[in-house]
Amino acid sequence: MSVFRVGNGYDVHRLIDARKLILGGVEIPYEKGLLGHSDADVLVHSVMDALLGACGESDIGIHFPDHDISYKGISSLVLLKKVKDILDSKEYHISNIDSTIIAEKPKLSPYIDEMKGNIAAVLQLDKDCIGIKATTSESLGFAGRGEGIAVHSVACIFK
Repeated sequence: MSVFRVGNGYDVHRLIDARKLILGGVEIPYEKGLLGHSDADVLVHSVMDALLGACGESDIGIHFPDHDISYKGISSLVLLKKVKDILDSKEYHISNIDSTIIAEKPKLSPYIDEMKGNIAAVLQLDKDCIGIKATTSESLGFAGRGEGIAVHSVACIFK
């Protein structure tokens, strides 16, 4: 008998000058990037939290604290691999992940396929197991004012 579990992830980072914008491991040309201790990949952070929550683990702030110098500037895809290792150690398999990026700018649709490929490769999944959508907040709130980017993710895992 299979046991299915679902986890929810949410992350948000502030947009600032003089930083690269990395989403799903893809560097996206834009005049601003996301503020954070690591590469601030808000999409991958949200996915990690969804996976960790699904298997009953603490959030990424506990697993990869921002006061730990070893995580300074690290690729979030490296951290995602560590999350995959946690799932493997608990004998969980990933069924699918679905994420929604909320950002007024830049236009993200040209980069989504590459984002899916990066995440799928790290998690050893087919790309069709990864759903990524981008939407705006219709100029409302911090995302609508271009102050930051948020991501909601859901992951389904099974044993």
